[in-house]
Amino acid sequence: MLRPCLLKRNSVQPSSLAASTNSYGDGMKLAQRWNWWRERRRFHPPDEIHMAGELAEQRLSRISRAAGKSNGWHVFESVRIPDAELGGKREIDMVIVGGNTMLVVEQKHWSGSFEINADEEFIQHRKNGSKHNHSTVNQRIARKSRMLAAMHKERVGQDQEVNVDVVLAFTNRNLDWPERVKQLGSTVKDEVGFVEMLESNNPGKLNEDLLTTIAGFGTWDEVELNGGLLLKGDVLDLGLGDEVEAWQAQRTEPLQGEIVHPKGIKAFLSSRPSRMTLRHGQRNMEANLPYGKQMKMHVVGQKAPQFVPWSTVASLNLSRPSLNDHLGQSLDKP
Repeated sequence: MLRPCLLKRNSVQPSSLAASTNSYGDGMKLAQRWNWWRERRRFHPPDEIHMAGELAEQRLSRISRAAGKSNGWHVFESVRIPDAELGGKREIDMVIVGGNTMLVVEQKHWSGSFEINADEEFIQHRKNGSKHNHSTVNQRIARKSRMLAAMHKERVGQDQEVNVDVVLAFTNRNLDWPERVKQLGSTVKDEVGFVEMLESNNPGKLNEDLLTTIAGFGTWDEVELNGGLLLKGDVLDLGLGDEVEAWQAQRTEPLQGEIVHPKGIKAFLSSRPSRMTLRHGQRNMEANLPYGKQMKMHVVGQKAPQFVPWSTVASLNLSRPSLNDHLGQSLDKP
């Protein structure tokens, strides 16, 4: 059985918990043991196509925090807001709050060049000669900014006006821009210009209500597989039983975890080889993972949820639960 416990405030090593017994026991069939062992050893390499964009987003967030710290800018990454009109949630690359100002940032790390057609669709021309239609980039982020401002007004219960600036950040120096991009009504910056904007502008006294609103939204859940492949989306069910679900159901902090999968011959013979550690805030849980456990996750870009075997998982970082999913349900079309 998996049992939660409270981690002592100054403890360095988490308390050891009772191990979960394998539902197949020590009498597991050789074929099952063999397949399970191979599953734990399988290597899932990173998705290099999306890795460059991920690293660019992480870099911009990191340097934005450093650049804006002295002027009181607060940076939030991958902010996800409910969308009652279209269903589901929409993601904003970054929202930066300072004073009574909210910067709603769409980052693109394209290379090559792009054009903007009569419908304001962004058409990228890659250096390999291919083209890709990224649709109406500016219109979509402008819509999200209006939704976000309306949700803030709804949350505070008053017609509190805030300064909203939509920013298109093109962070790859190997990108040529058309002049028309500056005529769309949004602020357009390269990476250097974006950093200089945060360093040179002091937004004034912080609107604490605005900061609380943005801090109340969640972000993506992330699950890293053995080998480095990162799955982003929504974890719908950990699949570890009612006691674990109850232990983490009332959390207000991110849920993080690491799983160790020994791969030697001793692990092949063991009925409980994999060790899991989960934590949120000051609470900690350790247990052995039994055979056959799977989490249910809706991965970004997939039409339907899928089951992810825990034997393939190296670590996870689940978003702090959103406090604002009730907002925007009765808003007019933005």
